[in-house]
Amino acid sequence: MSSSSPLSLDGLDLNQVFFKSISNADLPSQTNHHTKISVIGVGNVGMAIAQTILTQDLVDELALVDVNSDKLRGEMLDLQHAAAFLPRTKIVASVDYTVTAGSDLCIVTAGARQNPGESRLNLLQRNLVMYKSIVPELVKYSPECILLIVSNPVDVLTYVAWKLSGFPVNRVIGSGTNLDSSRFRFLIADHLDVNAQDVQAYIVGEHGDSSVALWSSISVGGIPVLSFLERQQIAFEKDTLEKIHKQVVQSAYEVINLKGYTSWAIGYSVANLAFSIIRDQRRIHPVSIHVKGFYGIDGGDAFLSLPAQLGRSGVLGVTNVHLTDEEIQQLRNSAETILQVQNHLGI
Repeated sequence: MSSSSPLSLDGLDLNQVFFKSISNADLPSQTNHHTKISVIGVGNVGMAIAQTILTQDLVDELALVDVNSDKLRGEMLDLQHAAAFLPRTKIVASVDYTVTAGSDLCIVTAGARQNPGESRLNLLQRNLVMYKSIVPELVKYSPECILLIVSNPVDVLTYVAWKLSGFPVNRVIGSGTNLDSSRFRFLIADHLDVNAQDVQAYIVGEHGDSSVALWSSISVGGIPVLSFLERQQIAFEKDTLEKIHKQVVQSAYEVINLKGYTSWAIGYSVANLAFSIIRDQRRIHPVSIHVKGFYGIDGGDAFLSLPAQLGRSGVLGVTNVHLTDEEIQQLRNSAETILQVQNHLGI
């Protein structure tokens, strides 16, 4: 589906009527690369991602794929009708994966919606079958792309996408705890009454109940928080810290209970990741990556979130952030949780 074909009347190309060629001019120059992102799934999350990407002037072409052809065409037209307010981007849509051909980045949001009270891991079996039809098609039409997985449970499905794609580990990434870390930064900033952009804080591990808050590495305006409090002999309760972490874990469930789904925050989060990748920003994001060999995790091919540098070729490296012994053990426990689930997948 596309409404970007040249306007013509009775075989006359109106472009030739409105614009007169300059004499003795060279042919129009072609850009070296046509940047393209495909979003698979046009539910609330997929469309929040798509519209946020469009506002960033990030791509030349945005392709949408979904099994619901009517909703798909409606979403495409709705975005196209905003063309006068957005950077120029070709927007196409189809139930056929040929529309994704030549994508630089494929973002997969398709999946069953998380029900109120349902854990992310319970979604796995409902989404596994779907991925077996999605990932091979993306690989077929965009063999050089980067896969960015958003569907939950994101860590296990990132592993599934990696196995099904045959891609190297640097080109398969899960949105992971990028949003969890944003929620974490917001809560800390709210407690300290500062801007969240001045807070450096990471949630790592599983995007879910076994996530790990890296309290030891939190800084505000470049000042390490816990060591500063200790130097100032200011007492702080560990229970207070754990309450903040618990709020992070429960925040997604709270939003789902209140409005039925999450969309805007994950939309901004994933668009933020897409920007770092497509524009080769080399920024650090806590995203789900292949963690074998890190922090003593050697038992299998787990995908968990660690602070990773992202660029045009995907994961460029993993930040050598200092973890306490307790945090390392929590991370290993998180890996065990994921591996136990993966062992029953049969792929």
